[in-house]
Amino acid sequence: MPFMIETFDKPGHQELRLEIRDEHLAYLDAHSVLLLACGAKLSDDSSTASGGLYLVDVETREEAQALIRQDPFYIAGLFEDIKIVRWRKAYLNKQCLL
Repeated sequence: MPFMIETFDKPGHQELRLEIRDEHLAYLDAHSVLLLACGAKLSDDSSTASGGLYLVDVETREEAQALIRQDPFYIAGLFEDIKIVRWRKAYLNKQCLL
C-alpha cells in the first residue's frame, strides 16, 4: 500500500527552495518509477511554495523515509516538518481503484 509524504517548508526559505529546485527535480526524475503523484503546495496566487506532497508507491514506511531523506530539499534543510502516512488508492487518474 502506498504512502503519502507531506512536507512543510521552514518559513522564509523560498530562496533556498528556488536555489535547490533543479537538483530536486532531477532527483524526482531519477525516482519517477516510485512516484504516483508529486508536486508543490502553492499559495492561492501560485507565487510561492510552502512544501510538497508526494504519493509514493513503496511497501514500507522505511522506504518512504529513505526516499524523502535523500531528496535534495531535505538534505539542504528546507523542511520544517514531514508527515508520512499510509495512503489507499481509491481514485487515481480519474479511475476508481476500489
